[in-house]
Order: sequence, then structure tokens, then C-alpha cells
Amino acid sequence: MRNYPAIVVLLIVFGLYFNDIHSQQTPSFSEYNFNPFIINSAYAGFENSAEITMSTNGIVNQFDGSPRSFVFSANAPLNSDKIGLGGGVLRDQIGVTSITSLYGAYSYKIYFDLKKDRPAWEVFTENVISFGITAGMQFYNDNLLELGIDDDENFNQNIQAVIPTIGAGFLWNNEQFYIGLSSPNLLGSRLSNNEQIQLKNTYYAYSGYRFFTTPFQKVLVKPSILIKYEQGAPIQADLNTSITYNNKLEFGIGFRTTSTVNALIGFYALKNLRFIYNYNQAMGNSLLTSTHGVVLSYRFGDGFKNNN
Repeated sequence: MRNYPAIVVLLIVFGLYFNDIHSQQTPSFSEYNFNPFIINSAYAGFENSAEITMSTNGIVNQFDGSPRSFVFSANAPLNSDKIGLGGGVLRDQIGVTSITSLYGAYSYKIYFDLKKDRPAWEVFTENVISFGITAGMQFYNDNLLELGIDDDENFNQNIQAVIPTIGAGFLWNNEQFYIGLSSPNLLGSRLSNNEQIQLKNTYYAYSGYRFFTTPFQKVLVKPSILIKYEQGAPIQADLNTSITYNNKLEFGIGFRTTSTVNALIGFYALKNLRFIYNYNQAMGNSLLTSTHGVVLSYRFGDGFKNNN
């Protein structure tokens, strides 16, 4: 039966959260670590130059109905380095359910120096606190009629909805440490034009540390953690570590508490271009198989020359 896998996935979703449709899958760690803007508006314009990023995950999966995602985003600082703007398009699909999100973001940054009486000639990395807000629309589409289930009233019509969204984010960053808090949609489905849709707020908290293991700063290690909380679902945590060699090659490995192991490999080309390939392997009795994804970023100006 060609649609059997899609039916299985859909029944799992409805069995766990029948009236609690969720707004977005958690991005793979290669996506949010290399494009924090997709989960935190405070990152808009954080770098010195504009950046464009495209990422896909699960596109080549052979499992009918397995999760797939596509992200395109861009963000940039304004002439004043305290203000950043950005926007993006996200599309998530699992089974016959798809959500497309359009959003724009604004951020404001405060720079400060924790060390007092610093000489004017001393080179240092400023501490930065950034606040961000985002606004957009989600287009929800549930093609239940594709399943061909005629004897159940819950599947006798498609479900569509347009949902305005407002989100907020916070980021603190210095040379070695960073911490972020964000929620891409604080309103849930309160403004939805379809009462059948019940979106729950999603909250992210993440942190990471950067340090060099060699005197000449050739090998950069970046351990990180992300925690996702969504009402009605178990708390999810991602534990990840990536290693960058000579700002040219990058390797990473991670574990998600929903029993997924992640790995990535990437390279930096022509100073401005970064390519990341990631692989996610489900463990245990999960019905979902392995997925493949890519992240492609282009940063203007000095590019990733001093990337950390």
C-alpha cells in the first residue's frame, strides 16, 4: 500500500497530540548552530556583514511521509552596528501535514566591556547583549483526503489555517561563551482563522563555549547544548560538539534525547562560502529512518575569515 507509511506517521502524531498540532520540528544541530537566526531573532545582524543561508533536511528520504524541511533566511546589520534586520521562509512537512512560515526580524544590540580601566590601545572582543523580535505568518495545511480514509469523520476534509505569529529572543555573547533564549511564536494559535488548530508555544534555551586547543589557534572546539520546551511534550535536549581546523574544515557529533545521533562535516571555501553536510540517525524503535541534510551559507564582506 503506497500510502501506508504516511498513515502510520499521521496516526502517531494524532495519537500523541490529537488536538495539539505542533508548529515546527526542531532543526538539526547543524542548522541552528550554523544559522542561529532561525530560532532566535536576536541574532539578526549579529555578524559584521550580511549573510544568506539555505538549508534542507530529509529531502532525499525514501520513507514516504518522513519529515522534510527547507529554510531560506537572510540577515544583516544596518549602518549602525546596533541594529539588525532579517527575514526568512521555513517549510516543514511530515506525512500529509505541511507548515510554511514567513517572518521578519529586528534586533537591537548593546555593547559593553566587563574590564575596567582598559588601555585604549588594547585589542579585545566586546561583550554583546542582543534583543530581538519577530513577526510573521504561518500557513498550515493538512491534506487528510489524500489518506483515503472514508469511514472516519476526523479525516473527511482537509484542514487549512493562516496563523499570525510574534516571537522574541535574547542573546549574550563574548569571545568564548554565549547563551540564548527565544520563542519564535509567543501567541500560539490565538489569532488563527481556524479553531481546529491548537498550536503550543515553543521555547528554546541554548548555550555554548569556544576554546582553542593549540597555541597557534588552529583547532577550535565548540561544545554546546540546546533545550526545547513545548507544552504537552517531553523536554528535549541536544548535546553537541564541533571541531574546526584552521578555519577550513569542520567536524561535529551530537545526541538528541529523542534518541537521535547526529554527525556533520563541512568546509569553508573562497572565504565567503560555507557548506555543511549533516546526517541524523534515529535509534531504538523509532519508525523514522536516517535523514540527510545540507546547510549552505554565503557571508559578504570578510566572510568567514575570522569565524568562531
